[in-house]
Amino acid sequence: MDMSVDKPVEKAVDKAVDEHELTVGNTTAVVRIGDTVHREAGPWTPTVQGLLAHLRARGLTEVPEPLGLDEQGRETVSYLPGDVPGWPAPDWLWSADVLAEAGRLLRRFHDATAGFAPPDARWRLPATEPAEVICHNDAAPYNMVFRAGRLAGLIDLDTASPGPRVRDLAYLAYRIAPLSGDAFAGVAYGVGHLDPMARLDVLTSAYGYPFSRAEVLGAMVDKLHDLAGWSEARADDGRAAELREHAAMYRADARRIAALVESVEVVEQD
Repeated sequence: MDMSVDKPVEKAVDKAVDEHELTVGNTTAVVRIGDTVHREAGPWTPTVQGLLAHLRARGLTEVPEPLGLDEQGRETVSYLPGDVPGWPAPDWLWSADVLAEAGRLLRRFHDATAGFAPPDARWRLPATEPAEVICHNDAAPYNMVFRAGRLAGLIDLDTASPGPRVRDLAYLAYRIAPLSGDAFAGVAYGVGHLDPMARLDVLTSAYGYPFSRAEVLGAMVDKLHDLAGWSEARADDGRAAELREHAAMYRADARRIAALVESVEVVEQD
């Protein structure tokens, strides 16, 4: 999926009276039927369904309940009611409360993945070493559900795979600090008043691990290079042409953030 534009918007389609398409950028088709969500399954689907069951059994009810496959062979999960912010984002998304809630939820998600290692696991994205936890790999506001401006859910786990905690935290920071180039593309985004580095510190503190700025930013650079390559490969396979534009942004952001890493390391060493 294109990880920069996933913003579910419910709209009626003609296929069935009670079926509603959830538009999610350049990923597979997703529809809502009543209190369930259905999407195209893949070889990774049994593993993701097992992961969801594992997480919920450990008390993480902020993720959907796995419901197997429907009669069309689509993956089915429970629908989490609430708001999934699109762009431009609502003002409340940038509150200090939401920032801290996001860090805490990601930590709970990671901790709850402990022990999940089925021998026949198949992941959509390759594992990244060190494989400390199961990473969401796309933890960002567009994959979060909010109710009354408070974080209530984490969705869209189809790109989850084993990896290091800091890599997942880094991508969340990229999107919610924010440090992404597209977040500052115009005044309509309303983030010009934010201090991304200070927000990075708040997010890391809420997550509860003593990662330094340099560690998080360095992991962000690596993630963006991988994401750029993934986006280009998808474009080569005939997916949406704008994926190449996204890849160019990720590479430009990686260069800009790599320069930040150098300056931060100097400060942290003093």
